[in-house]
Amino acid sequence: MALSGKVCLVTGASRGIGKGIAIQLGEAGATVYITGRSSSPEAAVLGGSLKETADEITARGGTGIAVICDHAEDEQVKQLFEKIEHDHGRLDVLVNNAFSGISVTTKESRLGHRFWEHEAEPGEFWDMINRVGLRNYYICSAYAAKMMVKAKQGLIVNISSFGAIRYMFNPVFSIGKAAVDKMSAFTAQDLKPHNVACITLYPGAVLTESINRIIAEGSNPTITENFKVAGTPEYSGRAVVNLACDKNKMAKSGRITITADLAREYGFTDVDGRQRPSPRQLNVILGIAGYKWLSSMVPNFIYVPNFLLALQGSNF
Repeated sequence: MALSGKVCLVTGASRGIGKGIAIQLGEAGATVYITGRSSSPEAAVLGGSLKETADEITARGGTGIAVICDHAEDEQVKQLFEKIEHDHGRLDVLVNNAFSGISVTTKESRLGHRFWEHEAEPGEFWDMINRVGLRNYYICSAYAAKMMVKAKQGLIVNISSFGAIRYMFNPVFSIGKAAVDKMSAFTAQDLKPHNVACITLYPGAVLTESINRIIAEGSNPTITENFKVAGTPEYSGRAVVNLACDKNKMAKSGRITITADLAREYGFTDVDGRQRPSPRQLNVILGIAGYKWLSSMVPNFIYVPNFLLALQGSNF
């Protein structure tokens, strides 16, 4: 119950990574606000609901509070933070996770469209991916910072992905993720004097409901192969809990962190007791690239240094 008495907010937590993070924060004893839209076609297919997540948070030892919020609507977002401030007068942890671009991104990438070929108008396509994502991350961070700066403490975690440093799906997706990473770095500079940390988290491969469904259907052999050693959504939840409890987390402020690397640093495992491989492990990278025979010969302890990963995203 390391986070007993703490107030947290996880956006987009009815399922997937957001749900896993919210549940683990609850297991650590926190009061956890979770958001999601009241209904969506995707939710009907994949299952899961805000109420179910809130109930599980409470069952794990925390207090789950579900708030219906469409993060595409600025006024609803503002009211969400006003509610938290009214109810508790504080916010200790914000996890920016809500993202509406997955379905359109995967659909368009399957169709093989280039960025000028999408059916939607350019501005509309941008908003479909980055309005509930990059833009909303910034808005939520600004509202959260007002409470955290006042309290002289706090943690903002922005969920991003390796699409930020290499082309993934389409340019708009990768542009948004790269901008999230930069947003963390630059907002961290403003927050540093106030003892508020802002950290980017790359969960890596995660067995979300949609991925599990694809694996069960056998409809995408590539995904089935690449997600053999993927972590559960709660693996990233344990990473966020450990970040929140870290008295030296300001040293990580503005930086990109990876769930599997944090697991080794802090000494936690996934909920099944396993230690997942890091996307920085050379054998993992070789395996994904298709060099299975070479991958099997490389020891697990050989990692690609962070500066080499950073060079992937460098255009100098």
